[in-house]
Order: sequence, then C-alpha cells, then structure tokens
Amino acid sequence: MEKIFLNRPFEPFDARKYLEYRLFWPYSSGQPGQWMSHQIDTVHWFTDLKHPRSVTANGVIYTWKDGRTNWDTTTAVFDYGPEDDFNSGFQVVFISRMNNGDERPMEIYYSNGGELNLNTNKITPNGGLTEKMANQMGMHANLLPSKDLAEFAPKIEAGANTGGDVLTSAHVRNWIECIRSRKKPNAPVEAGYYNSIANIMTNAAVRTGGKATFDEKTQEVMVNGKVFKY
Repeated sequence: MEKIFLNRPFEPFDARKYLEYRLFWPYSSGQPGQWMSHQIDTVHWFTDLKHPRSVTANGVIYTWKDGRTNWDTTTAVFDYGPEDDFNSGFQVVFISRMNNGDERPMEIYYSNGGELNLNTNKITPNGGLTEKMANQMGMHANLLPSKDLAEFAPKIEAGANTGGDVLTSAHVRNWIECIRSRKKPNAPVEAGYYNSIANIMTNAAVRTGGKATFDEKTQEVMVNGKVFKY
C-alpha cells in the first residue's frame, strides 16, 4: 500500500530535500511558487482580474545539474482578460533564471501611453503613441506625463531572509491591525488563492507541454480538456 503524507508521495528522509525543498518537485513548484507568485500578484492587484485565461510555458534545468528536479530557467506567457471577449485583454510574460546572481527583480507595465517601470519607480511616456504616429492612423496622441515614484518606494529586499525591512514590517503591522479591527487586510486570503491558480496553471503548462486554462465553475486547472493533477 502506497504511503501518502499531506497528499505528497512518501519517500525516505533526505536532509537536502528537507532543507532545500524548493528545488524538488512535487514538494515545491520551484520558480513559479517562489518568485512568480509575488510578481503575478501585482497584475491581479492592478487589473482586478482573478486569474489568467490561459498559460503557455517552458521550464528547463540549464545550469544547476545538481540533482534538483525544479527548473533553473522559466518563461511563461499569460493571457488575461474577460472570458466573454477574447479580442480584448493583455499578455503578461514572466521570465526567471538562476544562471546569474544579479538580484534586481524587474516589473514593467506597458500601455500605448507609455510605461510604469517598477524597477526605476518611474512613470514615463516611453514607447507611447506620439502625435506623428497617431496622425498616420487617424488617432490621437497618448503620452503619459512623467512622474517619479522613487520618493515613495523603499528598497526591495530580494534575499531569502528579509530581516526587519520596512516592507515586511508594514505587512505585519497591517495584519495585526486587522486582527484588532476585524477589517480586511491589504493582502487577503483570496489574493493567495488567485496567485495559486496562476502558479498551478504555469506548472501544468510546463509539465504537460500544453496550454493550461481554468474552469471557473469547477475551480480546476485544465489541459486539453483534462484536469491537471497537481
């Protein structure tokens, strides 16, 4: 009879897997769960969308051939938008690699008016629709006004141990205040659930080689009409 513990398969104790569980499937989803879940959270936050319409992705171990089973390089493409109108929406591309030690997470949001760069903390008209280009298409120019958000943005800690940085302290403070007041926290449990949907869809796409979708009625991740068993 097969032993199952917390819905994961039983295997003899391995000190490395215990310490570095993020490197091993099925005890961790790897880069999607460790890093992507944080970046995709801002997508849901900014757009008020719960999950992608579909995900296609690749994950490969290129550099760290040390026995790990989770990838060191991941690229995922997400399609977001209303379920009843596939002609509207937007794409999100997530890329993560462990082939270089540069720890500067970057998020850039593009529109036809410019960009919101969360790495420089600036809103600029870079790439926006200029008057010249707009006239050629019978449209109006659309250029965002430049704005520097740096004065409001503390430095992001990218290490595994964040210590007592400002962002962590603010997060814990909000949580404690909401326990006292019974108000909804800035990061409610639903946000974690929606992140998990995107995470599982990414794993489903990589591990099956297909396009992952989400069935809103059954709350299941699907690939080629079949439920993905996580």
